[in-house]
Amino acid sequence: MPGHRLMRIIILAGCLLAFAGFYHVLQYVNRRPIIVLDEMQGPWSSAMGHAMPLPASEYMATSSEYSAGNATVNGDNSTLLRAAMVALVRNSEMDGIRATIRQVDDRFNREYGYPYILLNDEDFTDEFKDKVQAITKAKIYFGKLPTSHWGLSPYVTEEKVKEALERNKDRYLYGGSYSYRLMCRYQSGFIFKHPLLAHLDYYWRIEPGVDYYCSLSYDPFRFMRDNNLTYGYTIAPTEKELTVETLWNTTRTWMLENPELLPEKSFIHWAINEKSKYTMCHFWSNFEIVDLSFYRSAAYESYFQHLDRAGGFFYERWGDAPVHSIAASMLLRKEQIHWFEDIGYHHPGYAHCPNKPEMHRNCICNKGQNFMYHGMCSRRFTEVSDIYKDQALELARLPDRR
Repeated sequence: MPGHRLMRIIILAGCLLAFAGFYHVLQYVNRRPIIVLDEMQGPWSSAMGHAMPLPASEYMATSSEYSAGNATVNGDNSTLLRAAMVALVRNSEMDGIRATIRQVDDRFNREYGYPYILLNDEDFTDEFKDKVQAITKAKIYFGKLPTSHWGLSPYVTEEKVKEALERNKDRYLYGGSYSYRLMCRYQSGFIFKHPLLAHLDYYWRIEPGVDYYCSLSYDPFRFMRDNNLTYGYTIAPTEKELTVETLWNTTRTWMLENPELLPEKSFIHWAINEKSKYTMCHFWSNFEIVDLSFYRSAAYESYFQHLDRAGGFFYERWGDAPVHSIAASMLLRKEQIHWFEDIGYHHPGYAHCPNKPEMHRNCICNKGQNFMYHGMCSRRFTEVSDIYKDQALELARLPDRR
């Protein structure tokens, strides 16, 4: 009898070990892969060292992978749109970006499984990659910025930049910060050129340490596409005038030199009033959902290069928000720009909580956080309309009446 009891114990132990092994195999199969891109390494590099697009079979998720809940896909019901959530983030912001990804998943992405693309000017640590991947089942792509995209503009001098930082350090927030200026220039003219975004049609910019208040029952990327929208935002404050003292004058010069790049009608009257004064209104670009063909257009690239040559990213503190916003209002029509009123959002400084009952029932936030319902820029967005190209050029010719 003791021998039979021992045999049963051995058999039971073997079964437990087999089950444990099978469980770990399932965990491994279900885990989304971590894909890492250094500047010119990994799945994007060709034999010549030039960045190459990731094959669609590697990047795009099939409906069989993402069939949960309300997930709907392209017209052929086979793939999600070519879209991703994208963030420029440091290793030190690991907890903040994990919290953001968890909220985006909870509010929207768990039903779809769009990938996340995280970019850094340094190598991500193993701890960062492991802990961020653990927070989501979606694919995460980790990328390092090309050195040619992150650094001092070739059109400015180090000596003058140091003088500008010293002069402005006490004038406004980040007045003396060199790294902040690098970030603004990168977000303005380079993030959409990163190889990991080459395959995308749309991107949703996310940031560490923000809050998403509301659940979404639809795919905002699909909403953008189906409604022929180009730029989506949720908060529109005013910029600090000291940070953009020459931005409008630099812009008007570009307009007059490149009238062929301007559309026949645009929404520029939102950013520039009838007296040719910059209203300081801008879309807060720490949240934006964008059709990337806009940033890749000849007009936008020409405009960015003109701004870069002027040096204002470093000599002043031109932010990506006013740059994106002036470009959007100057190159798009009002009907191409959309306020995602139903996306409750908080970034340190401002918050938006939808107050319409049909929207607020999907949110966890205080209706008193209603900056957008009384802000000057949101009122102006409602009040003004598109103007014709000749009217926009006339605004550019008028003197800046401060």
